[in-house]
Amino acid sequence: MRPAPGYPPYALAGAFDRELGDPDRTDLPFYPGRLRELDAAEDFPADQVRLLDVAGLPAYYVPARHGGALRSYEDLLHLVRVVARRDLTVAIAHTKTYLGAVSTWVGGSAEQTRALGERVTAGAVVSWGLTEREHGSDLLSGTLTATRTPDGGYRLDGEKWLINNATRCDLICVLARTEPAGGTRGYSLLLVDRSTLADGTHTPLSAARTHGIRGADISGLSFTGARVPAAALLGAEGSGIETVLRSLQITRTLCASLSLGAGDHALRIATGFGLEHRLYGKHLIDLPQARRSLTEAYADLLTAEAVTLLAARGMHTLTEEMSVTSPTLKYLVPATVDQLITDMGQFLGARSFLSEDFAHGAFAKLERDHRIVGIFDGNSMVNLNALINQFGSLARGYRAGRTEAEALAAAADLALPVPEFDPVRLELTSRGGNSVTASLPAGADALRALADAGVVPASLADRAARLREVADETHERMAAHRPTPRDVPADAFDLAHRYTLCAAAAACVQIYLHNRAAHTEGAWRDGLWLEACLARLAARLAPGRLSAGDAGDEEAVLDDLLPHLLDQHAGGHMFSLLPFPLAPSPDHADRPVRSAAVPQLQETP
Repeated sequence: MRPAPGYPPYALAGAFDRELGDPDRTDLPFYPGRLRELDAAEDFPADQVRLLDVAGLPAYYVPARHGGALRSYEDLLHLVRVVARRDLTVAIAHTKTYLGAVSTWVGGSAEQTRALGERVTAGAVVSWGLTEREHGSDLLSGTLTATRTPDGGYRLDGEKWLINNATRCDLICVLARTEPAGGTRGYSLLLVDRSTLADGTHTPLSAARTHGIRGADISGLSFTGARVPAAALLGAEGSGIETVLRSLQITRTLCASLSLGAGDHALRIATGFGLEHRLYGKHLIDLPQARRSLTEAYADLLTAEAVTLLAARGMHTLTEEMSVTSPTLKYLVPATVDQLITDMGQFLGARSFLSEDFAHGAFAKLERDHRIVGIFDGNSMVNLNALINQFGSLARGYRAGRTEAEALAAAADLALPVPEFDPVRLELTSRGGNSVTASLPAGADALRALADAGVVPASLADRAARLREVADETHERMAAHRPTPRDVPADAFDLAHRYTLCAAAAACVQIYLHNRAAHTEGAWRDGLWLEACLARLAARLAPGRLSAGDAGDEEAVLDDLLPHLLDQHAGGHMFSLLPFPLAPSPDHADRPVRSAAVPQLQETP
């Protein structure tokens, strides 16, 4: 991969995408027609996975300190994003190796991390065995046991179920009960090399038939007297639950890459349809409501991208706050993209249901495939509950304006390199609150100062000020919440949902403020993208309650986004805040660029 100049993670991911080849070539593995056939037959995408291996993706599953190529989680996130844009089944099937290995990076010894790093970069497949048939994501009820043997090793008995790549994996990281009574210190993690297990001591379980990602190996493993050495234990005995919870802070963040890729794919299909399809004697995109559907989706996708950029960089600089950042991102971005896909399905009408005759059935497939993203590594309720449990510290930190200013600036300024990630800094709860959300009042003040100086429109500062008021009220309600050990009230989940939208607004403001000087053209001019994103967030926080004037202003700012959306579509770029060139298509020059009703971008005078 030879990245071109620009934002380094996008340059790297763009070069990787071009190495995978034009997705419209019928002789290449990622041709949509071939992907449709695999999905219909529920066949594993072996050729596509092999291509990712050859292209070097496994090296980015291994941190550089352990012999791999991963230096910034930005890199991995956007590499996975370009794969997910092509096909979610392939992305989920391949990236499971990172999920299987992450507990070793977080809790393993130097020898364990070195050895696993060598295996993964050589192409070994690693799974993560957490869930069980009878207990699902209730990890503290797991019954698979690891019993000490006279030689100091362990004997595994029990099964893990609905495990990605369980049948195909070379190694599996298993969460096992090591104390009969269980409890938070009663579980341990063991990295099991299947090639060393005696015959008859482990049996693959049949793959489950699924609604989406039909070709993925979602199966399980049953262990009966499987002996593993003492060296298989990751960390101290009894530390398994804590290591898993720390590891999930990383994996939940990376899940956003799957949604960003799927969102780009859905919007790209819809935009192409809008440019080509005629209705009532006009191109569909010439109709105001159709244009609005596309620009709303575009603004929502840019919001998701801004939140994800800050979270990925914050893993390195605001590591101690990841117990807040990761569930916020894992809830917000998949939920946003789920809605985006639904909206684009309505835009496409009957064609969104076609499995062959429109876009090779790609839209119908990605709609099914993406539903799983909001479920694995903790579903929406799990992630919202993780925020509810921290309402007190979040409210106190917001009231005090408590931010790690230097670390926040380092995360938000995309021109700065991030420091090496140190998993030791991961905490189970954030005692100081969340720097990003707590920065919203100061961010709103900064936008007001820019508006007073004539740098940005007053309307942008007004939107930020209104969102600050919403955030103030939200945190007051969070402070008044009284936690209960069981039966969390429904309004607490609604409050956590509102918190994630406030966090998104704050993230967008920080990305804009720290990068506006370097980016003055396109949707950055006059803070256009930021105003559109804040308008959409305000509408989601108060649906149906915008005044007539606010609603009209929202429509105008969204209309101004359309030329930028169409330029990125025509230019073969990812829908993004920054230039993100992708693999070209041979018919690229023949694609419709815009209708006559759509204004051209104005050149800078």
